[in-house]
Amino acid sequence: MFTKLTKLSKAAAASAAVLSAAAVATAIPAPASAASAPLGGARTVVHFDLAKGQTPENLALAPDGTAYATFAKARQVAAVSRGGSVRVLATLPEPADGGVRTPALGFPLTTGIVRADDGTLYFLYATGTADLTGVWRLRPGGRPQRIAALPAAGLPNGLALDARTRTLYVADSALGTIWRVPASGGTATAWSTDPALAPAGFLGANGLKIHKGSLWATNLDKGTVLRIPVLADGCPGTARVVATGLTGIDDFAFTGHGDQIIAALNTVNQVALIRPNGTHTTVLTAADGLQGPTSIALSGRTVHVMSAAYLTAKDPNLVLARLGG
Repeated sequence: MFTKLTKLSKAAAASAAVLSAAAVATAIPAPASAASAPLGGARTVVHFDLAKGQTPENLALAPDGTAYATFAKARQVAAVSRGGSVRVLATLPEPADGGVRTPALGFPLTTGIVRADDGTLYFLYATGTADLTGVWRLRPGGRPQRIAALPAAGLPNGLALDARTRTLYVADSALGTIWRVPASGGTATAWSTDPALAPAGFLGANGLKIHKGSLWATNLDKGTVLRIPVLADGCPGTARVVATGLTGIDDFAFTGHGDQIIAALNTVNQVALIRPNGTHTTVLTAADGLQGPTSIALSGRTVHVMSAAYLTAKDPNLVLARLGG
């Protein structure tokens, strides 16, 4: 996720100093030609209602093609059908103070979401208040309930589920921490506070995925992708930076080709393909319909890209593209 419009200048200034050195060393390559692009056939399939706060922050795909999304500014969880219809499943309670103490942003928002095999949705809510901030659960046909509290001073953002151990991991963008929470609910514990997760003026750890025995995370301020091994005892190993120079990186997904990643670069309105050696190529831009991409998920070779239009304030949407190769 990225930012409230009124915070843009502050966010850009905070991030610029950190990202400038990386940007000089690893400039973002020009978009690939149509003949060689690893993504093709991009088309906008859903236009969300900005006036209703339908700014999609994160998504989780179901086997039937339904995309479950969090609408950050509306404080909602919604189901988006393959045909493009939108059904709101839950609206979370507004904090008593309106969410003005939400770190970095000043408004309450729903963020990361994952789906378990039984259809249960887990998602995050950040409000700047102790009574609402945390991990929430929504069972099919049920009502949302908070199953774990997280610090009011934090901004829970990325969310990953380890189905094998029934453990949820949460990337906290404000506190530079990855929290661990039992999927059944309970007390959150700090799993990693590695300095590579810390913000550098605005937001740090952001997107989060489990892949090949490690937790992978992005850091928005630093424009990096990190890999943190999960050791045999469940503790974290040392974080290693595997890619740099990714301005405004938000959510990401693995393509299924080893450690190859597709990532949303929110602030520059791009999607990048990141190779295992850390190099990257721009594969989608505003010309493909992007409006500040926030999240990415794959179903087979179909790439789903949600855009929240935080900066453009025009057309939050869902773009589909086809993964080549």
